[in-house]
Amino acid sequence: MGYVTWWAVVSSGAAPVLLVGGSTTAAVLEGPSYNPVRQTISVLAAGGPTVYWVFTAMVVALGVCHLATATGLRAARLAGRLALGAGGLCAIILAFVPAPKSGGSFSHGSVVTVGFTLLALWPVLAADRRPLVPWGLRLKPSIAATSLMALCAAWFLVEDQMRGVAGVAERTVTILQALWPVVVVISCLRYARRA
Repeated sequence: MGYVTWWAVVSSGAAPVLLVGGSTTAAVLEGPSYNPVRQTISVLAAGGPTVYWVFTAMVVALGVCHLATATGLRAARLAGRLALGAGGLCAIILAFVPAPKSGGSFSHGSVVTVGFTLLALWPVLAADRRPLVPWGLRLKPSIAATSLMALCAAWFLVEDQMRGVAGVAERTVTILQALWPVVVVISCLRYARRA
């Protein structure tokens, strides 16, 4: 049995492209009323019908990518794969619990919090303490990835409460969370090639 399946290679690579491409497209369609520095990505779901569908398709596709990566990342520990898959499921659920144009939403915020938490924890939960494993699944890089995601999530919370650059902080967290599966998959492919 290999370390990673072909579909996990495709899905992990597609996730950051979908996130950046989908949110950028939705922001352009929303026009100048949307401020990507101060407003979160979720605000785009409250835009016009075209923006809503672009955003919804992006979030669902991102969730499917995380689910596919979780099923195909065979070298990772089961707890990490379950956390990554559940984070993907949260993204899909998020499409059906959009944020309002202004103000907060308890249900939306709850799904975001659970999803962010699962996607931040999956690197540590997937880590393997054995010495001969792919780099992306070693304990120290996994702890570093989880710590960085947690730190950026805390930054997002501060910026959101202070009405600061919440959009920048949220994008930083989500991009890190979309990129880490790619790092792990590449490290698995390189490790398999050397082994």
